[in-house]
Amino acid sequence: MAKPGLDGHDRGIKVLAAAYRDAGMEVIYLGLRQTPEMIVSAALQEDVDVIALSSLNNAHMTIFPNVLNLMKDKGLDDVLLVGGGIIPKKDIKVLEEMGMGKLFGPGTPVQETVNYITNWVNENRR
Repeated sequence: MAKPGLDGHDRGIKVLAAAYRDAGMEVIYLGLRQTPEMIVSAALQEDVDVIALSSLNNAHMTIFPNVLNLMKDKGLDDVLLVGGGIIPKKDIKVLEEMGMGKLFGPGTPVQETVNYITNWVNENRR
């Protein structure tokens, strides 16, 4: 899990990290101000199933595709990339068409995100 770019709002991602941990997931939170290169490098080193990004600063149309492209370049084709934050519906459609997994907006029940990730991992990584 990471907060890419200059976004300094981290309360929500910390809540999600704790919820994912409590649901039995191993969680690595990289913290604030992560570059796409740092995120993908950590994903490779840790052999992750999922990369989760949070963006509240309107940089999602730059950063999320950069992470997705780096994942493809590094052969992380079997890793789910999900995101959340303030993302307009038109951008969600474009990002999902690029290959991102589900994008969650404000007010999404935490259990919905847990279920989505758990189901994806069970279907794709066993």
